[in-house]
Amino acid sequence: MFPLTPELRTVLEKQREWVRGLERATGQIIPWVFVHDDGTPILNFRYSWKKACRQAGVSKRHVHDFRRTAVRDLERAGVPRSAAMKMSGHQTETVYRRYAIVDEGMMREAAEKLSRLHSAQG
Repeated sequence: MFPLTPELRTVLEKQREWVRGLERATGQIIPWVFVHDDGTPILNFRYSWKKACRQAGVSKRHVHDFRRTAVRDLERAGVPRSAAMKMSGHQTETVYRRYAIVDEGMMREAAEKLSRLHSAQG
């Protein structure tokens, strides 16, 4: 079970509708959500990923770049680490922490929070 954000649900529903249109056009049942234009399943994910990135003009992206982004966003949103690890598929905190990269924006946010705390105490 994975709870979908409204945005992710919308993307998946649009993709499924596209596949349903392909089913109607080809007269075949397609049990997959992501397929080639002819309805066949994607068998070589890495090849398809690289091709899609090239076509999108972002050829130096890796799948795990998005996992890092997801972990960073979960951390910024204040999601408890146990829930964030479950959502990102990390089984150990050690590996999760490798993805929870602290960037300059997070450091600024931390400094602002600390400043607000000091002002409130002052």
